[in-house]
Amino acid sequence: MCSQFLLCLLSLLTAACSSMLPIVHNESSPFTSFDDARRAIDSLVPMKSDVETLTRMGIDPAKQANTTILTQADVVRRFVPSALLQREDLDPGVLVCLQARDECRGWEITAAQITKARTGNFLADFTNFSRRSETTGWRFNALILLVRDKVVYRAWGGQPKVNEIEVNTNPLGPLQEMGPALLTTH
Repeated sequence: MCSQFLLCLLSLLTAACSSMLPIVHNESSPFTSFDDARRAIDSLVPMKSDVETLTRMGIDPAKQANTTILTQADVVRRFVPSALLQREDLDPGVLVCLQARDECRGWEITAAQITKARTGNFLADFTNFSRRSETTGWRFNALILLVRDKVVYRAWGGQPKVNEIEVNTNPLGPLQEMGPALLTTH
């Protein structure tokens, strides 16, 4: 009778405890979604949009995390023609920026909303026999080139949908890590 009660209690705990597994939410974006970020960058009109337009949109390196301010030298390193790419192959906005020399700068924006959750059986996870993690969300990056506070070039890319599943199985459970630890202590 007692063993049946314990088995029943253990079953209830393993079924109800999946909510006790850790969840990590990582947000580094003023945008609510990948499409929101894409639309914002697409709405910039090269040779017309300016820093004021960017600020109204919430794009401001002083206020937005994960935005890198690029110098003219950084822009040159990214776009300098190689043997395979000729100067005339570059976007006109990039050429304007390169010709502007010290008046050229860039903003590289990295934005993301990522959630990492351990899912599956609580008891198997807790005892380290099996851990299943799911990573979901989106990642976005954009490059904006400016000359005298005027947008001359913009481009974007990224992952509109992130869905990664990682399963770690340890046949020895909590003892799995003891082997390497015992070998290194001698």
